[in-house]
Amino acid sequence: MRIAILRLLASVSLGCAGLTPGIALAKCEDVLPSAAQPPGPGGAVTPEAIVRLRDIGERDATGIGKGPLAVSPDGRRLAFVIARAELGTNDYCRALVVLDLVPGARPRIVDRGGDYMAIAGAVRGLVVSTGAPEAVTPFWSPDGRQIAYRKRIDKRTEAWVAEADGSGAHRLAPLPGDVEDIAWSEDGKRLRLAWRPGLAAQRDARAREALSGFVYDDRFQPAYQIEPLPTAAPLAAVSVDPASGVIAALEDAEAARVFPDFRLGVPAPRQVISSKGRRAQLAPDMGGLPGAMRVSVAGTGDRMAPCAAARCAGRITTLFWQGNDLVYIRLEGWAQGIYALYRWKPGTREPRRILAGQDLLYGCVPGLHAVICGIESAASPRRIEAIDPKSGRRRVLFDPNPEFRGLRMGGVRRIKVRNDLGFETWADLVLPPGYAGGRLPLVVVQYRSRGFLRGGVGADYPVHAFAAHGLAVLSFERPAGPGDAIADEAEMLAANTRGWADRRSVLGALEKAIEAAVRIGVADPARIGMTGLSDGTATTAFAIINSRIRLVAAAMSTCCIDRQSVLIAGGPRFAEEMKAQGYPAMLHDDRAFWAPMSLSQNAQTIDTPILVQVADREYMSGLEAWTALKEAGKPIEMIVYPDEYHQKWQPAHIYANYVRSLDWFDFWLLGRRDPDPAKAEQYRRWNALKAARDRQP
Repeated sequence: MRIAILRLLASVSLGCAGLTPGIALAKCEDVLPSAAQPPGPGGAVTPEAIVRLRDIGERDATGIGKGPLAVSPDGRRLAFVIARAELGTNDYCRALVVLDLVPGARPRIVDRGGDYMAIAGAVRGLVVSTGAPEAVTPFWSPDGRQIAYRKRIDKRTEAWVAEADGSGAHRLAPLPGDVEDIAWSEDGKRLRLAWRPGLAAQRDARAREALSGFVYDDRFQPAYQIEPLPTAAPLAAVSVDPASGVIAALEDAEAARVFPDFRLGVPAPRQVISSKGRRAQLAPDMGGLPGAMRVSVAGTGDRMAPCAAARCAGRITTLFWQGNDLVYIRLEGWAQGIYALYRWKPGTREPRRILAGQDLLYGCVPGLHAVICGIESAASPRRIEAIDPKSGRRRVLFDPNPEFRGLRMGGVRRIKVRNDLGFETWADLVLPPGYAGGRLPLVVVQYRSRGFLRGGVGADYPVHAFAAHGLAVLSFERPAGPGDAIADEAEMLAANTRGWADRRSVLGALEKAIEAAVRIGVADPARIGMTGLSDGTATTAFAIINSRIRLVAAAMSTCCIDRQSVLIAGGPRFAEEMKAQGYPAMLHDDRAFWAPMSLSQNAQTIDTPILVQVADREYMSGLEAWTALKEAGKPIEMIVYPDEYHQKWQPAHIYANYVRSLDWFDFWLLGRRDPDPAKAEQYRRWNALKAARDRQP
């Protein structure tokens, strides 16, 4: 295997030995805020303000896997990649920066440039991208003089090395495929790179197959692209001399040690090693619910000894050593909505909780004297903060968006609910700035409500911009499904599908949250709108058909769960998976099964105006519903964005999506129209939709 990889690389490695160091420049002078950047002038939150937020890491912080922050070996400096959307060029400004971990320090740019990097991975065995931004992790050399990181240029993700003092940066020898992970050797003389040569081989094979035509098989996903998709391929690893660019073989044993998922492509228990060589790990808690993890540490004979305390188990997202203590983040409380930071000294029984609250903790890493985290709240975008590991006191190290602090924001109130099945969840009720009472139109945004309320999953619906328009917004966190406690994934999915049990559970919780907003005197029950992407779209469609709460308008970013969409547009693999969950086959026209979910089957009885703003890679899944609703004379409009994914990535499209969504709910919930002459055609179409709806019997 290693010999074949080296032969594949031979044609590209030697020619890179004489690369001249230099910085890839981009004209993005405001990728960092200026030193004297004041807060904003006190205006309202606008779609542009949200689109142009500077990001460090993912938009939707998950807290799982590697984060965007990297502390230098001496614990005194922090490296990270910062990105900002540029509407004028429909692109992103990106920079690798270093921040001294002292009060008042300003980040310094050490390298610039690079294209947007979207997350790609195997879904049902096929490699696809969701479009969501990837968190790029920098890697310090052992001597702290250089930083290795991944940068994407000309549709290729490569490894780059930047001097930590900003004196230059250069690209390492390019591989025929994207670099997925990086690690320095212990002596700092070589870099190990992980990539998937099987994907490069498939690319070449598809080019040859294209000459005689593709066999339609389970590699196809018609709604995503017209050519067959690559299938998942295992990782491989090589070693590169950063000075010469010469590539050498990397033994499988070393690769498996450095990259834990090297062998099978399945993540091993997440292990961390202290400066003294002691191992600790997060591994599934066999006595807990699915997804629960337990902290363990190497004991006698190097066997892993679990921490017996109850607080050492649960939904734990982060684990690292800080000196002789283990530090970890545990989600707890009502529907696991509290982020708690713990310290545990192995050998003692109970861990100590350092701090806890609703603020989201993201990408935490150990500094010399503090825990360094990205922290965000419902009304405050992510900042980098230092947390005292003894007292829990917090101190802001860097605010990438000081302009946002000066904008007028409304209050946020958390509403806790329990559905009829006993599942806990919550919704955050966001009010307009200066709200003084009275009932308001309410827009629901889904289906996660953690950290900064940017726009729900996919950041598609600008929560605070909606509030600035005079709308109340209910940011909804979906509850667990009835089958989620089943360990076997196939059985779990089937249990959630049976009788649309999961959809009924979600809708039941959402109805209770909406009714609570009505009961406290904020929401107008006659003016309710709903939005959604992915699972949120399914909830919206299910609500349109089944909810006791009438929806006056809806907006979707994907569409729809319908018979032909499920069994055709998703491709053979998706169809087989859905049939395994209990969806009927194409030859079985089970109208009773589809009655609670299918917009096309219920087209004649639906009167909720629906706006669909969808990626070109997914619009085919909405054609069945769009066609049926159009034939029935019902109000539906579909906008298709080119070169987009499940989550939109282009700044111009995100901005257009925001503005059109605001216009849509203004039109249907407030009877308000933007007088901009450029929107005259939009309102001509919408007036026609309204007139047709009003003519319905």
